[in-house]
Amino acid sequence: MQCVELNPAGNFDPWEQEKIDELLHQKITQSLSNRLVFENESVKLWELCLLPCERIPFRKHNTNYGWVCTTGGLVLTRYGNGKIDMIKLNPGDTEYFENRGKNYVNDLENIGEDTVVINILEYKESKKDERLQFCN
Repeated sequence: MQCVELNPAGNFDPWEQEKIDELLHQKITQSLSNRLVFENESVKLWELCLLPCERIPFRKHNTNYGWVCTTGGLVLTRYGNGKIDMIKLNPGDTEYFENRGKNYVNDLENIGEDTVVINILEYKESKKDERLQFCN
């Protein structure tokens, strides 16, 4: 995976007005994709499939999750703080994020010529996590 920062955090000047409006005025979902493949009491397995030029709207991430890209591809992501990154994904690239309680926001747009498929494993808050929060 290779990542190039196209715009720094805090700078919304190069953003399209429609993306700013979406970020400020649309209801931002907490689902990590549009397709839930599996769910139990511990995890959710999502499949994110983006055709060329397709974009998933801004999402709020407040859980821990890991992902694997099965296809590779070229994507653009805009963050709620103004930062924009271009990311070249290779088949098999993986990443893990600890976002529990952080309300991290971003979108994802396929700017390449091929379909991008990413499988996401989201970890639900466990009963142990709930007890720890209650005691703090």
